[in-house]
Amino acid sequence: MRRFSTHGTLHTLSELNVTPLLDLAFVLLIIFMITTPLLENSMELVVPSSSTAHHEVKPSEVQMILIDRNEIITMNKNIVPLDQLLGCLQELKEAQPGISIVIRPHRDLPIQQFISIMDILQKAGITKVGVMTHPEDSSITHPPTATR
Repeated sequence: MRRFSTHGTLHTLSELNVTPLLDLAFVLLIIFMITTPLLENSMELVVPSSSTAHHEVKPSEVQMILIDRNEIITMNKNIVPLDQLLGCLQELKEAQPGISIVIRPHRDLPIQQFISIMDILQKAGITKVGVMTHPEDSSITHPPTATR
């Protein structure tokens, strides 16, 4: 039997345990290695392709819809009210089943007006739709480019 216990004595630590500090440093290193590539501002865009896509668009079957700043809709240089646009597009679709529409919205046009035109095109059954953009500098007099 022992009479003296060593539990009551106090010991001073002269060494520092660095294992938790190294664990923390490695975890932070891994976090920074994962998040650093996400901070890039560039984006790689891969455009899908299809072997069944039709690339032939006849210029006579392309109709132009212009929407100006005041939300006035012009189709082939004729002003068309929004409530009559669906009827006009359905007539064009019946006359020309392969019709293509190019929309040229104004830069300051509210997005909701553009979305409502896209909804009308979908209701009319027109699937060949392009959006014409303007150059960034308004002083350039080149014609706008069409994008799909």
